[in-house]
Amino acid sequence: MKNETLKKLYGFVKLVFKAVATAMGVAVVAMSIMGKIDAESAVMLLGIGLAGSGIAALMSGKDKE
Repeated sequence: MKNETLKKLYGFVKLVFKAVATAMGVAVVAMSIMGKIDAESAVMLLGIGLAGSGIAALMSGKDKE
């Protein structure tokens, strides 16, 4: 039962990282269209999103073990 709970938690964490990556991309596009974000802030938000996407990708590679 403990192993099942860890697998569910692992899947949830991976989902959260993917959601953060998507949210950062959408936020930058929306704020850019509205003219409410400068380039420095946009790059920082996109960097956070890319890091989340990278972590989720690395976690996916572990599933194959």
